[in-house]
Amino acid sequence: MKQLTIEGLNKGVSRLIMGSDYFRPSVYELVCANLDAYTAIGGNTIDTAFIYCGGESEQAIGMWVEERGNRDAINLWTKGGHPNKDGNRVNKAAIAEELTISLERLRTDYVDLYALHRDDPDMPVGAILEALNEHVEAGRMLAFGASNWSWERLQEANAYAAEHGLRGFTFSSPNLSLAKAKEPYWANCVSVDEQTQAWHEESKLPILSWSSQARGFFTGRFTPEDTSDADLVRVFYNDDNWERYRRAEQLAKEKGVETIQISLAYVLSQEFPTAAIIGPRNEAELRSCREAVDIDLTKEEVRWLDLRTR
Repeated sequence: MKQLTIEGLNKGVSRLIMGSDYFRPSVYELVCANLDAYTAIGGNTIDTAFIYCGGESEQAIGMWVEERGNRDAINLWTKGGHPNKDGNRVNKAAIAEELTISLERLRTDYVDLYALHRDDPDMPVGAILEALNEHVEAGRMLAFGASNWSWERLQEANAYAAEHGLRGFTFSSPNLSLAKAKEPYWANCVSVDEQTQAWHEESKLPILSWSSQARGFFTGRFTPEDTSDADLVRVFYNDDNWERYRRAEQLAKEKGVETIQISLAYVLSQEFPTAAIIGPRNEAELRSCREAVDIDLTKEEVRWLDLRTR
């Protein structure tokens, strides 16, 4: 599988990243089946987080990696700093506390990728970067990035890092998909808009996108008249997104592929490095995603799908 390079890592990141927000030890056979199938097609990066399934996602992944004995071949990516009932967690003490627990659950002494799950705009970027750099120096993480941070804060953080001889964020993980979110799917989540896209095109900072297929919007299961999925309606239903769907469907027919594969190819065909987090639950869904990696869209096709040209 095609890979992209993330500064700080000693191996590439597969363009498809395995999502794990449903992983639990109680469904360990399913976890093993899906991870074994994922690695069999060339995938090597697993996304999880301190909060996923109350920590059980990390536990299940740790069990699988230990059982398979493939730690050196796998990029483990976890996230921390998500707010809890006591408030924001983007601070030195909270990051250290959660990372220690995550490493124990994952049965490893380091993660390849670490991301702050949310931002705390009241926390100076310098203090955040200094805390993260300490963990890199201690070998507890190889590279770090930000999930759901604005491009302005990313720019501020990396400018501070450059000025103070620190490592900066080497990737970002917002929602990037062909369907554009009208509002956040979850509180304080960030979706790529025109300004964010332009900034990444200029900076070339990689995006590792969540909900890269717009939570099934392009599967063909939904129509403008079908309002059964309230969250999908709230976030993605508007005239522009249905026009994007129509164009993806048209291009899919021309190329002899599926509409949802075009939506994934859109994410992987940007003018800056990208990878997509996927959540296949069966072999057919995984195969569909793998085939989409090899669909190369031109710059003109990407812009047309995105309604930037007629």
